[in-house]
Amino acid sequence: MANAFSFNVNIALDVNVVDVWAEWKQTHEKEYDTIVEEEIRKAIWMDNLVYIQTFNSEEHSYKLGLNQFSDYTNKEFQEIFLGYDYEQSLVRRNATLHKVDSSVEIADSMDWRGKGAVTGVKDQGQCGSCWSFSATGSLEGQYFLKTGKLISFSEQQLCDCSTGYGNHGCKGGLMDNAFRYWEKYYEESEDNYPYRAKDGMCQYDESKGITEDSTYRDIPRGSEQGLMDAIAKVGPISVAMDAGHRSFQSYHSGVYSERACSSFKLDHGVLAVGYDSTGGYWIIKNSWGTRWGMEGYFEIAMADNMCGICTQASYPII
Repeated sequence: MANAFSFNVNIALDVNVVDVWAEWKQTHEKEYDTIVEEEIRKAIWMDNLVYIQTFNSEEHSYKLGLNQFSDYTNKEFQEIFLGYDYEQSLVRRNATLHKVDSSVEIADSMDWRGKGAVTGVKDQGQCGSCWSFSATGSLEGQYFLKTGKLISFSEQQLCDCSTGYGNHGCKGGLMDNAFRYWEKYYEESEDNYPYRAKDGMCQYDESKGITEDSTYRDIPRGSEQGLMDAIAKVGPISVAMDAGHRSFQSYHSGVYSERACSSFKLDHGVLAVGYDSTGGYWIIKNSWGTRWGMEGYFEIAMADNMCGICTQASYPII
């Protein structure tokens, strides 16, 4: 079971916390260097457990659950696992915009997972490289739709080699900067250039590059119709969002919405792989492994550009 422990969203506060703590540590392979550190982490975990249970006792469109982030404060979570460069994203370069052809109807729902265009859920680890996973995800979809081959592309190559384009590896970056890098350099596979969850020297080998010369398109800022059109007609789309909230840290299932979310202060790159206009949500692939959310995915409300999911959408063209 991929969600071996985060499934348990209805833990009573009067349960044997010692047993639950031990099971959670085992499930998420948590080890601490000292007894003092473990006590600190357990206290944070307990605080998050109370928050989760209180939230789940109320009426919401989604549920929270314990996961691998439950022994982190929200501030720690933001500092370690989010890496979208908000300040740099305020200046969008002169990219060609995606144009909606309203004469071509689109389906009420779309999910590229069932069409073979999405690789398995990956895990960025303790590295703010979310932007690279979002970028490779959209490239993987485009390559599949062009060639019929689903190849996992290298996030590590982007972390190590695209610094000259404004990216900073584990310290953050932008999907558009990755797309600009691909305009000059070919992208290698994950097998040839495996992920290490830390910055390193660029080991680019052009002879192992797979993709051809590429360009990219930006979707008009904040356009929900533009994002839906692009997902339906183009494939999986790179998007960014405001993911720094405690509710998202502990998200488990359902349609996410957060009143405190910003539409512009974005801090996390993810991949839009589908939508359901009748249900009113986007289907998003995250890069925190399969133990988070719905086996690594989440749904987020379509209305009002929730958490800025439509603010910085883009995709490569190969």
